Amino acid sequence: MIAAVRKRVSYSNVIATMALFIALGGVAVAAGLPRHSVGPKQLKRGAVTTAALRKQAVTSGKLAPKSVINGKLGPNSVGPGNIGNGAVTTAKLAAGSVIASTIKNGVITTNKLNNEAVTAAKLGKESVATAKLDNESVTSAKLGKGSVTAAKLSDEIGPLLGTLKGGQTLRGMFNLGGGAGDAAQFGQSFQFPLASTPVAHIIDPVTATTAECPGVGGIGGQTPQAAAGQLCIYVTSRAGMNAAGLTLSGSSLTRLGFGLEAIGEGGVFSATGQWAVTAP
Repeated sequence: MIAAVRKRVSYSNVIATMALFIALGGVAVAAGLPRHSVGPKQLKRGAVTTAALRKQAVTSGKLAPKSVINGKLGPNSVGPGNIGNGAVTTAKLAAGSVIASTIKNGVITTNKLNNEAVTAAKLGKESVATAKLDNESVTSAKLGKGSVTAAKLSDEIGPLLGTLKGGQTLRGMFNLGGGAGDAAQFGQSFQFPLASTPVAHIIDPVTATTAECPGVGGIGGQTPQAAAGQLCIYVTSRAGMNAAGLTLSGSSLTRLGFGLEAIGEGGVFSATGQWAVTAP
């Protein structure tokens, strides 16, 4: 009997029998393990692979603090909803990370700008308008040569063209003379025409002042005065003229100027003086 069994035993039969025995024993061992009996000490290093993990098996409670580092995050894995309020500080921003397209309109206000932060190169063409300038903020030092033209002057400024403004005064001097029996004439054009012909007065001597012609003053008595709408001709010296002295022809007086006449007697004669005219 034993001999017959030995004849039937082969290497392959032995191996197959051992494999079956081990397999059945392993199942029995696995089936016989109590619940929660396998802990960290029973697991080999690397025994738990990715494929062995069930979906959503690793929750936030299973992660150690600071266990998720940069290299473990996938592209676009951190969205706005995963970032806490105030979590992104200045130190967390990379150089050049905040660009114009990522800044919302109206978020950069005056208090966010450093003093002198906005330079001339940062200003757009025509960006500084009249409404942006404080009163008296443009000084003479800021004006370019030739930048103020006649068209930019207020009507209150002495005219370069047109008529003399009301209350403004023109001043000048005269000198005429000749030989015995001669008639001398002097003509004066106003630097700026008046709106109308003034009323003329010859003040001779110069001290014979009136309300319309209050006299000469200023440094050295060289600032003749005239009331509004008046032309005052002050005779400061004369010699050798006839009794009529200086005369002013009505036809020679206009809003553009005036003319004087004098006749000598008994020799050389002369007359000098100052005049002032004030626009009405």
